[in-house]
Amino acid sequence: MIVDLGDLGFEQGAHILLQRALGPLRPGDEVGVAGLDPALAMHVEVWCRAKGHHTRRADDNDDGIRVWVTRGRADLDRWMHAERAGGPSPLGIVDAPPAHWGLAARGALVEPGGPPIAADLASRELVWADLAPALYANAAASQWDPATAIAWDAPVDLVPEIERAVVQVMTFLVENEQAALVVPARLLARIHPHFREVLQLLAVQAADEARHVEVFTRRALLTGGEMGTSSVSGRESLATLLREPDFSMASFLLSVLGEGSFLNLLTFIDRNAPDPVTRQVARMARQDEARHVAFGVAHLQHQGTLDRTLLGRLRGAIEQRHETLISSAGLNQDVFDSLVVLAAGEWTPAGIRRGYAAVQQLQAEMDEGRQHRLVRLGFPHDEAAELSALHTRNFM
Repeated sequence: MIVDLGDLGFEQGAHILLQRALGPLRPGDEVGVAGLDPALAMHVEVWCRAKGHHTRRADDNDDGIRVWVTRGRADLDRWMHAERAGGPSPLGIVDAPPAHWGLAARGALVEPGGPPIAADLASRELVWADLAPALYANAAASQWDPATAIAWDAPVDLVPEIERAVVQVMTFLVENEQAALVVPARLLARIHPHFREVLQLLAVQAADEARHVEVFTRRALLTGGEMGTSSVSGRESLATLLREPDFSMASFLLSVLGEGSFLNLLTFIDRNAPDPVTRQVARMARQDEARHVAFGVAHLQHQGTLDRTLLGRLRGAIEQRHETLISSAGLNQDVFDSLVVLAAGEWTPAGIRRGYAAVQQLQAEMDEGRQHRLVRLGFPHDEAAELSALHTRNFM
């Protein structure tokens, strides 16, 4: 076999043609290299030495051949102990990918050696949900632009007291959404890249929360006012979410219980919004939050089939958080009163009574939703009711 490189030099990619010619040969087979580049012979020898092939200079009567290359086996040995990062297809997910696969694409042939990746969440049962690929596809298709999805120029002409109530509720939402952004962002860096659908989903979830922080802040400041209050008890409640190291427990406390309760809160705001902008930001955020809750439930249902101790661990997480927060003041009183004002819609005794009853109904709906999700995870109805009652009064 002869590889005629013409005037192509190795500094222009000639090695690619030589490598192609050597690929199907057996060790010991020989190929001649011809070409016009004055430095060709030297470049071939240097390249072959690096690749484990052998060379000899051609004789003057070798019909234009400059160098003979004998195929070595170093490149074959290099891949002899290589393994696939999963199956040959990207769909080939394994239960426990080794650390030395690092950032290799799933399904790739992994060259031995290289640095291990620091990912302590490297077991499928710790992070997986069969619904994750479909949820990611839905999340990617459902992204929205705050600049265009919300009609920011819609008329907002509220009496000052009502506007302050809206601002306080928005301030509360920002605070909680910042916690909901930090939790998946922290978990993201701990997951083995082999489980890329979970990584992708959590990345979009963090992006969702960042967008929510933006739109809630923008609504709060829309009429030129200042942000509302942030209570110690509210921050204490959210801090317990940030301290939870276990992936499943963090998903449970944040997505299943906290964001699950926020679905009811956002529905309440949508229903009682005094202006179209407030209604829109609540509605757009709710569609994202529903996806986050769906992943949390799907993940825990998946893990429940593998771990018989799961329900006991979930119960323990609720009880421990309750004990931590038992002396806190609960929901910021300014937030509670602002929700009453939004639902009242007027400054009359009858209106305030109606608004107060609406907030109590909201809390009952939150409790009912939490119980429903707990039952889906396998808790008996009476235990689900007991555990739901222990959930933080701060909603999230």
